[in-house]
Order: sequence, then C-alpha cells, then structure tokens
Amino acid sequence: MRQPESRQAITREQYDAVLLDLDGVITDTASVHAACWKQMFDEYLQRRATERGEAFHPFDIAKDYLLYVDGKPRYDGVRDFLASRGIRLPQGSPDDPPQVETVDGLGNRKNDLVNKIIEEDGVEPYEGSVELIRQLRDRGFKIAVVTSSQNCTAVLKAAKLDHCFDVQVDGNVIHAEYLAGKPAPDSYLMAARLLGVEPARAIVIEDALSGVEAGRNGNFGLVIGVARKGNADELQRHGANLVVNDLGELVS
Repeated sequence: MRQPESRQAITREQYDAVLLDLDGVITDTASVHAACWKQMFDEYLQRRATERGEAFHPFDIAKDYLLYVDGKPRYDGVRDFLASRGIRLPQGSPDDPPQVETVDGLGNRKNDLVNKIIEEDGVEPYEGSVELIRQLRDRGFKIAVVTSSQNCTAVLKAAKLDHCFDVQVDGNVIHAEYLAGKPAPDSYLMAARLLGVEPARAIVIEDALSGVEAGRNGNFGLVIGVARKGNADELQRHGANLVVNDLGELVS
C-alpha cells in the first residue's frame, strides 16, 4: 500500500532516532523463521497426535504464525501457540536439549533449525532497507535494531550489517534484563533509553502485529508498518500510523 506521504515521513526536525525490527524488516529471514516454526511444531504435533490416537492438525503459517508467534520472544511464541491448541507443557529451562518436550526445549529445537539455515544458506538483507539505513546514518539519526530473535548478531554479521547500529536490543538482552516481550513496549523503550532519546522523538519500524502494537503501547512518535505479508490493513488496526510495502519507499 504505497502512501504519498511516505517519503516525507522521517524528518530530522521531528525525530532523532529510528528503531528497526530485524526479521522481515531489515533481512529476508522472517520466512526462514516461519518455516522453522512450522517444521518444529508439526513434528511435535504429529508425534503427540500419534501417541494419543488423535487427528493431526498442522501449524498454519498464514494464521498461527501471525497470530501467536511472529515478533514475540521465542519461548512466548511456543507457549502462546500451544495455549491456542489447549496444550500446556512445563516451562523447562533455557538449557533444555531440543528433544525435550518443554516450552524451552521446543523453542531450542526451533532455534537449532534457524541456525542451521543461516549457517548453510547465509542471509540476504532487503536492498531498500540497506539504502534507508545508510541514508539515516548520513542524516545524523541514531539507529537501533530491536528484535526478539536471539540470532541477531549472527544474522547481522551474515548480512554484513553488524556495523550499522548504535544499539542492539535482541532476545538475549530481553532475557538478561527480564523485559516483557512484544507487544509490550519494553524492548523498544530500552533501545530509546540507551540511545538517549525520548520515545516521542523516535520512530519504530515493524512488520509484525505484535511489533506495531509495541510501538503504539510505548507512545513512540511514529510507528511504520512494513506489509510484506500483504497485511497493511491489519498493521494499521494494530497501531501503525503509516504502512509501506518496502523501506525503499521511505528513501528521500
């Protein structure tokens, strides 16, 4: 959904910082995460259905991923999706092996699948995103990457973008600082605090429904949704002030 005002949205007079999500905003890794979530959940659900003599209902990327998993810390995504199916598992520990049937164990299995793909196939950033980030740096904006992913450092290195950000708030920071995950605004508020800017002077750029909700809940100056999934209307309903299809639309 191309909007005429998009090129004038990010002004240095109004804003001091831009806070960007990673997967699906900067890098083409959201589809990788979605596929790995599906593989992990389908293996678990198939095994559970066989053991109980029940029908197998696979994980639906179009519905389940967007509603329960996308943008959230990994273990929250596991817990929320399982709850949608009426399944409760022990939380376990972050050290749980990936074959253990706990929330943390299933989350670790998904993480292993993602790391394998990153290692074998690499990561491609979106050209429009790279162009925008370079322009923002040239214009004197402070820039942060804010993601629930614990793979952030590896992804940025693989995409050769690890030098582009003043602050990185990722899944490891969220866990270490006991921050609430998106749609809570905590991770974005921490990034703004580390950059030394007020939320009203900062822009949040997100592709996940939970992410734009986090931007709205944190009272940020502008929340921009990236509708790579063709979900512009949903992003607006959940808190985006402006929606683009690609960040290249914001380059002036």
